[in-house]
Amino acid sequence: MLDPAPLLPSTLAGIEQQLARLLGSDDPVVVFQAEAILALEAVATALAAPGRVTINVATGPYGVIFGDWMRRAGASVVDVESALDSVATVEQVVAALDAHPDVSVLALAHAEAATGGSNPVAEIVRAARERGVVTVVDAVASVGAEPVDPTAWGADVCVIGPQKALAGPAGISAATVSDRAWDLAESHPAPLRSSSLSLLDWRDGWLRTDRSVIPGTPSVLETRALGAALDRVETEGLAAVVARHEAAASRARAGLVDLGLRPWQRGPQGYASVVTTVAVPEVVDPRAFTEAAVAAGRGLVVAGPGSLGGRLVRINHTGRSATAEAVDLALEALATARATAGRRTR
Repeated sequence: MLDPAPLLPSTLAGIEQQLARLLGSDDPVVVFQAEAILALEAVATALAAPGRVTINVATGPYGVIFGDWMRRAGASVVDVESALDSVATVEQVVAALDAHPDVSVLALAHAEAATGGSNPVAEIVRAARERGVVTVVDAVASVGAEPVDPTAWGADVCVIGPQKALAGPAGISAATVSDRAWDLAESHPAPLRSSSLSLLDWRDGWLRTDRSVIPGTPSVLETRALGAALDRVETEGLAAVVARHEAAASRARAGLVDLGLRPWQRGPQGYASVVTTVAVPEVVDPRAFTEAAVAAGRGLVVAGPGSLGGRLVRINHTGRSATAEAVDLALEALATARATAGRRTR
């Protein structure tokens, strides 16, 4: 891993082609030499602008922060929110679209790993596109765990990261960008330039060139690891990878019922396949339950993040852990926690 050979432009171009195949997209693929949080911030910075009205579907922490970035860029942001144990409805989004006919951008996360929810992205994007709205989908937590098809959806931007269901590195990410999104970015009154957050810099310095020189210094190890992860997905077959995650999620939810526990997400629709979030029982001491589950879970059970701590724990049947064996181990950890945690004190 030390002193690696330089990354060839042809290698990066080949990985772009793999990503396009993975997503079934003919749109240009932008590869960001950073974790997906930077890719999402770059997209928000490129498309939001003073005078523009945007809709932000916020059903978890990543949806919330995307809205914050668009506000920072000067846009007027209309939030469509849901409780953290549910997902957005198409009716909510349509109502917001109809109430704000001047909307230029709609953004939403497909799946939220923090909450275990999965939004009805196809229907939401369709409603926005019918009204001429440019759409942004954060598919970081869903790609490889659920069908992700930006072309069929009509999504203008689809951001992905390989670190979850694709079992790849965290330090690199990618996005497909449609002509409509490029046009909107180009019409920005003061587009960001000379920045790692500039989509237009990457387009002009790489996508619109002969691709013989990679701009800047690429993340050699992360890019090669991404290529290896994509090779592995292609060998197994994307449909098989998705089916493996869906089966793991279904097994986890069924196992919770047997333990007298329940998913954090209300359901019956809206369950993500990348993880299963579990409501901490009201009768137990939440800290003791969480600590016991995490200790017994061997990395497969983690505490809820931030304000969700003590309210849920998460089964990470993600990537190469999307197996029946991993799910059963996590369920055993939850059974241990249920049996050993003391009762909640009032």
